[in-house]
Amino acid sequence: MEDILKAFEPPVNPNIPELRTGDTVNVQVKIREGNRERIQEFRGTVLFVHNNGANSTFTVRRVASNGIGVERTFLTRSPRIAKVIVERHNKIRRSRLYFLRERTGKSARLKQKFN
Repeated sequence: MEDILKAFEPPVNPNIPELRTGDTVNVQVKIREGNRERIQEFRGTVLFVHNNGANSTFTVRRVASNGIGVERTFLTRSPRIAKVIVERHNKIRRSRLYFLRERTGKSARLKQKFN
């Protein structure tokens, strides 16, 4: 029975590294417009990571123009994700960074982790 279930499970995307909450990432997503395909970047902070097998997701938040926050959730095993680049690791003390939603400016910054 397990063999049948694993046959339907999507393969792991090799272009996605190990992500942690608080990382500043640059997600490159393939976008289809008509018959053309292009890559769009989404740069922001990882708010949380859901590790749930084939349904694993990670949510990235960025601040768009006029200080409006935009969050986007990506499937970890999605073939639509071309590449994920981790730009920096930040020092955090909790697994879900919901408190960043109410903060703007200097209070929304996270300290960088040097290893």
